[in-house]
Amino acid sequence: MDRRKSLKIIGGSVAGIAGLVFADWKWQILDRMTHQGFFSFEEEQLISSIADTLIPEGLPPIMPTQSAQPIGALSTGTDQFLIKLFEHCYEKEDQDLIKMQLNSLGKAGFLDLSREEKEKSLIDLGNSESDEENKFYNLMRSNTILGFTTVKEVMVEYRDYKVAPGYYRGCVDVPPSKA
Repeated sequence: MDRRKSLKIIGGSVAGIAGLVFADWKWQILDRMTHQGFFSFEEEQLISSIADTLIPEGLPPIMPTQSAQPIGALSTGTDQFLIKLFEHCYEKEDQDLIKMQLNSLGKAGFLDLSREEKEKSLIDLGNSESDEENKFYNLMRSNTILGFTTVKEVMVEYRDYKVAPGYYRGCVDVPPSKA
């Protein structure tokens, strides 16, 4: 193969990869700037982080004989469930409480903490004397558990849920009655 042709191919590949990396970086920045949801980009990250802290990735199956893959709150979309639930199903007072507590967690640097520090921070919210902090913790905890335990992956693979238990046999001969 010609040396110049090889250099052109390698140079084109490097430029293409650099372009893809730059484009991905640019979209992440653009997503932060143009995010248009009820919650801000940072608040959604906090909700995801709280859900991941409450139900971390890698939970083993409940029954040891199951072949289900370990899952957590983020892999099942529980964080997206929480975002939509709080946006569409809660009253304005509760939404304001959630936003206020998320902002205080954001100011405290919750996203930068280690997993153990996040757990301790959430436990402190649950044990707090403040009714607002306690209510926020209970809302987050109960709804994360609700969202996680009712998702299809958990119901089918972990709890052996059957949509229609038993079998339906439409054409079955009925024995004559003995009356």
